[in-house]
Amino acid sequence: MRKYSAFAVAREAFRHHKGWERAWTSPEPKASYDAIIVGAGGHGLASAYYLGKNFGITNVAVIEKGWLGGGNTGRNTTIIRSNYLQDPSAAIYEKARSLYETLSQDLNYNIMFSPRGVIMLAQTHHEVRGYIRTAHANALQGVDTRFIDKHEVKKLVPIMNIEGPRYPVLGGLWQPRGGTARHDAVAWGYARACSDMGMDIIQQTEVTGVRRECGAVAGVETTRGFIGCKKLGIVVAGHSGVVAEMAGFRLPLESVPLQALVSEPIKPCMDVVVMANTVHGYLSQSDKGEMVIGGGTDSHNNYTQRGSFHHVEETVRALVETFPMLSRLKMLRQWGGIVDVTGDRSPILSKTPVEGVFINCGWGTGGFKAIPGSGWGFAELMAKGHSPLTAEFGMERFKEGRFIDESVAAGVAH
Repeated sequence: MRKYSAFAVAREAFRHHKGWERAWTSPEPKASYDAIIVGAGGHGLASAYYLGKNFGITNVAVIEKGWLGGGNTGRNTTIIRSNYLQDPSAAIYEKARSLYETLSQDLNYNIMFSPRGVIMLAQTHHEVRGYIRTAHANALQGVDTRFIDKHEVKKLVPIMNIEGPRYPVLGGLWQPRGGTARHDAVAWGYARACSDMGMDIIQQTEVTGVRRECGAVAGVETTRGFIGCKKLGIVVAGHSGVVAEMAGFRLPLESVPLQALVSEPIKPCMDVVVMANTVHGYLSQSDKGEMVIGGGTDSHNNYTQRGSFHHVEETVRALVETFPMLSRLKMLRQWGGIVDVTGDRSPILSKTPVEGVFINCGWGTGGFKAIPGSGWGFAELMAKGHSPLTAEFGMERFKEGRFIDESVAAGVAH
């Protein structure tokens, strides 16, 4: 595959841009593969990429029911951070954050990574204590974070009202190397690299069943026929429980929509990411000038990808108090993404009761930031049967009471 470069852009300009190749191929599926990944979102594509890059396993198919990156990868608010309290969480998220820093060069594709910094606001005394605790834990984990006072917060975000009547800002947990990336570009970059290694990305193909023989996986039934495989990775986010049931086991999670919206574009006014966990709202400004706003999850289980008006009201009402300028903006669009949430708000990266079947799910509202680290660890798990990054995230922890509790420890699961 032709390398992207400034010289290539100049050359194609003289050719009226008629010489560009397709970024990835759309082949007919083969009869069998060494490994199949179900789900062509960020996590699935990253898993396939690191299977090839780190372990030389390239006879791989990535099967997608819809279109590449059309699920949660294209429906999130692109926040990247690693300041989690629990050691296993901090390790995999920091691995992801560090991989994001060089991902554009690694993939030869601009993912528009912006290490602009992330502030998690402390708006109660309980949050102040919690974030100071997290800052100490992060120091031991090698994660660069620190607690800052409200005056430093105001200096970083001049448009913020830190003296709000209900939710005054008391300080914040600041991670200067956190930030954002372009979600579509992450999926496209991984897809292009996978295709370049000879992997097949098969879109518009639904998996309808998982065939087992003698307790081990034999392949998957799809709308385009049976496809055999030796190893199967299930990476389908909110539909994890559905595909797991096809394979004959259940998962301890539930699926709910996570709400988000963006405003009309305005001039640059904010160059960091702000998370207000007390009111469950978070805010950043995109490269196009839109204010990207995230809210909470719906209170009931469902699979709709529509926006929820009561969440817009709750989230915007609280954020307007902290960012008064938002009150004058028009909402441009709104959506929901289906997330799968475990009881301890930590993911599952695990072997399953079916030999050769592996599961990567339960990222809840924190999936995008983890994509490279998740793919790195899950690929190692599939290739070698064990990975230090994923060792604590096995399914068996729920039977053993060995929870990785991030629902309270991190203040918020995002």
